[in-house]
Amino acid sequence: MFSFKRFFKKDRSLAMHKFLIVGLGNIGLEYENTRHNVGFRILDLLAEIYECTWEIKKLASYSSFKKKGRQFILIKPSTFMNRSGKAVRHWALKEKIPLQNILILTDELHLPFGTIRIKSKGSPAGHNGLKDIESELNTPNYARLRFGIGAETNPFDQVKFVLDQWTQQEDTLLPERLKRCGEAVESFGLQGLQNTMNLFNGK
Repeated sequence: MFSFKRFFKKDRSLAMHKFLIVGLGNIGLEYENTRHNVGFRILDLLAEIYECTWEIKKLASYSSFKKKGRQFILIKPSTFMNRSGKAVRHWALKEKIPLQNILILTDELHLPFGTIRIKSKGSPAGHNGLKDIESELNTPNYARLRFGIGAETNPFDQVKFVLDQWTQQEDTLLPERLKRCGEAVESFGLQGLQNTMNLFNGK
């Protein structure tokens, strides 16, 4: 069975200054402004801020930027949400990025809109993208930034909700919240996971 720990123990050339930032979403114009694609939106903002371009590469759109000696590798899997793990595993191995330097950006149905929750590990909680990543990496011990998309309190169609467009009110508030997530990504690479959790969780 594949093990990231065994792989990186063997590879002494591991570049600890590299970070793999994975935004989850679905490819295609029909999904572009949906709640489920917020991971893509965060990466698009970072690419815009750092003026880096996207390239179509194996299993993902790829971009990168450097800040204070750290390299941030951004990928948007092109495999659709439910097979995101294949792209995560491929790029982690190709770039020789250790498990602790991987951050997954995803939507969270059970958090209020715009709330940020960063964790070092956890269960997929019904999120098919996270389920596939756990399966491909063979561990639940990877960092994830969950962005609250807010859920209606009455019984409702969850699949329809996450694949719906943002409301007008959400669209107005979204840029500031995406900017905050971008700052959390930078903090993850520059200040470490624990400090980033302290600074950004619930804010």
